[in-house]
Amino acid sequence: MFYRENGQFKTSYKADQQIFPIAQDRWGVLLIVAFAFFAVPLLADEYMMRAILIPFLILSLAALGVNILVGYCGQISLGSGAFMAVGAYAAFNCWVRLEGIPLIAALLVGGFFATLVGIFFGIPSLRVKGLYLSVATLAAQFFCDWAFLRIKWFTNDSASGTASVANLTAFGFDVVTPLQKYIFCLSVLVVFGVLAKNLVRGAIGREWMAIRDMDVAAAVIGIRPMYAKLSAFAVSSFIVGVAGALWAFIYLGSWEPAAFSVDRSFQLLFMVIGWYGLHHGQLFWRCIHCDSADCHQHRSTCDRLMGGR
Repeated sequence: MFYRENGQFKTSYKADQQIFPIAQDRWGVLLIVAFAFFAVPLLADEYMMRAILIPFLILSLAALGVNILVGYCGQISLGSGAFMAVGAYAAFNCWVRLEGIPLIAALLVGGFFATLVGIFFGIPSLRVKGLYLSVATLAAQFFCDWAFLRIKWFTNDSASGTASVANLTAFGFDVVTPLQKYIFCLSVLVVFGVLAKNLVRGAIGREWMAIRDMDVAAAVIGIRPMYAKLSAFAVSSFIVGVAGALWAFIYLGSWEPAAFSVDRSFQLLFMVIGWYGLHHGQLFWRCIHCDSADCHQHRSTCDRLMGGR
């Protein structure tokens, strides 16, 4: 804590129920968002946008969804990569089969189908938890890997087994250049961040945290474990599904099922462990990971393309 909270008294319910009731928090978040929208586009070059910032924003959105399930509700999941894949392929099929569908609508449809799959694979959480639940959700990962690899309908009968999109637009604006993609992903992250922050502050958020702390005691005081757990799976899967659609549409452009392997599930889980219950924790971890894994990966790719080692 770098500042004191004393002396900031609340004189109304509205002031007490603000998203950021502490003035320093409010101004700090506003400054960070303003810096991201106005200063970063001026300071970052095209490589930084494409290789670091865009994946940072998309994976931060996915970690936000995982944090709701793991951090706030205490349900361990190793199926996040599968939910991202469901969102990506559902959005892709809407994009290619429904002519003229807006990009935002396709992303939301991807999140909707990821929600259905998340609820289905979240049903075991009503009976098992901990390691056993993680194994049950891991089944979603392997099932989705198999389905998207073997069933050609998901890739629009592509001979190569890959899916691809191009010429993206949103609200009449092109989403083609790295700067346009960065602004679009940042806007989506800010919107979902505010919605998630409001959600965990409400009654459903308190139910999730009660289930996380002790589900038996939560049931005794009248909280419905089935509703709380499945709602956490639903909200988390929706956000992760939207992130998967963004990862496919905005960052990759052309992808195959290997883009959403079990490694992605572990990566998202590690972004939350140690920072659970904190929205800014996964952002901090993602910054560190960008500086290490992503930079090394893109440097290796550039070296191979340039004839280096």
